[in-house]
Amino acid sequence: MSHLQQPVPPTLPQTRQALRQHVRQLRQQLSAAEQTEAATELAHHISGNDSLLAKQHFALYLANDAELNTEPLIKALWQAGKDVYLPVLHPFCPGYLLFLHYDRSSVMQINRFNIPEPQLNCARVMPVAALDIIFTPLVAFDAIGNRLGMGGGFYDRTLAQLPADSGCQVIGLAHNCQQVAAVPVAAWDIPLQQLITPAKYFDFR
Repeated sequence: MSHLQQPVPPTLPQTRQALRQHVRQLRQQLSAAEQTEAATELAHHISGNDSLLAKQHFALYLANDAELNTEPLIKALWQAGKDVYLPVLHPFCPGYLLFLHYDRSSVMQINRFNIPEPQLNCARVMPVAALDIIFTPLVAFDAIGNRLGMGGGFYDRTLAQLPADSGCQVIGLAHNCQQVAAVPVAAWDIPLQQLITPAKYFDFR
């Protein structure tokens, strides 16, 4: 999907960091009521999507830094009998993620970014290519599917492992305010296939 990417401007690092800071501030300004409404709307959108609900293995994330809250969605997926997985910082391959099965009995720990993650248990690891849907967090996105993350590159490196013929759908989740006119693209960025906000469904394929 590299044809979606736009030319990299000369001031790429500065531009990306300024955009990242600006959009993070926008979502941090959302009130608790707005966050709750957005999370509820997201869960309703996805729960009512027959195509998505036909899948079984869903990777999500736990919200941090005013990201779109996934807890109502996780509960809805559990209620529908779906398997949910959360990212864990890879213990042996720095910069990569593992996805571990997550349920109400999961033992959680706080990682070095102060984000809760399931305690590592190799028996609960799901290979990335075996997931049906990976819902990814992000800082900003544009109308052609370019995604700006927090800058660590964890999702880009991990998603790059997906084979070209993988049936796994990568879907971004974001607040409405996180859409921007254009995301400055770097060579390592993995564009989104789809994205869902509380107000809209985007298909970039």
